[in-house]
Amino acid sequence: MRRVNRNRPPHIRRKNKAEGIVDGLSEAADRPLGCSPAETVVLIQEALGSSPDIHIRKMANDTFVISYIDSLIDPQLLSELMGNLESMLEEGEEVRSTERFADSISAGSVKVASTGRDMLTGMLSGAAVVLVDGVEGARVVSISGGSRRSVEEPSSQTVIRGPKEGFTEDISTNLSLLRKRLRTPDLRFENRVIGTYTQTQVVVAYIRGIAQTSVVEEVLKRLDAIDTDSILESGYIEEFIQDRAFTPFPTILNTERPDTVAGSLLDGQVSILIDGTPFALICPVTFFKFFLSSEDYYQRYDISSFLRNIRLFSFLVAMLLPSLYIAVTTFHPEMLPTTMLISVAAQREGTPLPALLEGMLMEITFEVIREAGVRMPRVVGPAISIVGALVLGQAAVQAGLVSAVMVIIVSFTAIASFVIPTFAMSAAVRLIRFGLMFLAGTFGLYGILSGVIPLLMHLVSLQSFGVPYFLPVAPLNWSNIKDVFIRMPWPRMNKRPDFISLHNQVRQGSGPEEGQSEP
Repeated sequence: MRRVNRNRPPHIRRKNKAEGIVDGLSEAADRPLGCSPAETVVLIQEALGSSPDIHIRKMANDTFVISYIDSLIDPQLLSELMGNLESMLEEGEEVRSTERFADSISAGSVKVASTGRDMLTGMLSGAAVVLVDGVEGARVVSISGGSRRSVEEPSSQTVIRGPKEGFTEDISTNLSLLRKRLRTPDLRFENRVIGTYTQTQVVVAYIRGIAQTSVVEEVLKRLDAIDTDSILESGYIEEFIQDRAFTPFPTILNTERPDTVAGSLLDGQVSILIDGTPFALICPVTFFKFFLSSEDYYQRYDISSFLRNIRLFSFLVAMLLPSLYIAVTTFHPEMLPTTMLISVAAQREGTPLPALLEGMLMEITFEVIREAGVRMPRVVGPAISIVGALVLGQAAVQAGLVSAVMVIIVSFTAIASFVIPTFAMSAAVRLIRFGLMFLAGTFGLYGILSGVIPLLMHLVSLQSFGVPYFLPVAPLNWSNIKDVFIRMPWPRMNKRPDFISLHNQVRQGSGPEEGQSEP
């Protein structure tokens, strides 16, 4: 029997075969570039075609030839580059050596492309290619630019107190946002290019001396093993490198907040930033990390601890409340107080559907309304959601199709699901809720237990890059409980989580004692 490496997910065991920016180039693209700009221009035209945004400009009787893609470069840097070349021609400066050429150019960094494939890679990354008559190779000058979205407040993870900056689709901007928050030489960026056709830039960020070397190497190994045509968003990377594919629970955290990534790096975690998306990935993570907000560390510890427990309670409500109602009203009505039982029975007297179908109908209706509100234009989306929910709910109760109690249950469940800070965990709860409702309508409370117990076993068995998913509860780790259900005051949080970082665990000094002040 063939042995399988179980330490790596099964969907990334193939070797990455993407070697060039353009798949299907002729063998001439891998040959060294000659001294004739005319031959190199022919290679560019054959590889990239006659696209209107590709420009080839000749200067001084073909002494210099500049080729670039107009939609990927900065016009101001291009103007500076052209001015430098014209000054060099007027002064008759010798530019055959790469060092002299780089010293004469102030527009951007200069690299030498020895093959056509390297040259095309530079052009498609936002660089201008300068060909010099009589000089082998091509000078690739970085003048990338083009249309970029400015730094704005994150739309999916808003806070009352804290930074209002969010990642953008430009990876260089995202790296600068991290550099601004972590002014340390130990901040490291490992660059990768993934995708045969998209050639997406992927950067792995970590802090040397805090992050575990084994975790960083495992992340890079999984990224190097990805063999795909395209990476258009961080969700592609997330599914390729996660430990287990068939699970409703996310094992990699995604965020568009630079302060969240910076805090995670300081805890010893690793972040993955992908060009073209504002959502960065963080790993390894535990189950309770998805209920934390960056705002928890900016407010007082008491209110932060209270809000954390509210989120965990909302998670249980969003997952179990409809199924508990269905189980009690269908199989265990004796568990209700007499007055409540009479009130519920009176409301359900004229309802034609059993509690299970009634709950399923209301939950599916709400999911349709929520999806319609997301897909509708932003101006009318919220109005459609609110009006649709009110009108449909009131009309369904008056028509006798559903009971008023079921409308209350479904509404409170939906509100509780919005309390969860991470959308991926909220989506997992929405899926699990339907399964528990079916079990409750079939077997009652025993059905709920038959679903919850395997669910807990599944959570305990999950891992995120070697870290148990349910830490620090299972296995129990008392030293890290202080930042899970409660958030201790900052002077008490002098150590990093030891299940994430085994190096440099001391974060800060013990600080002054209570009731004392610094001299």
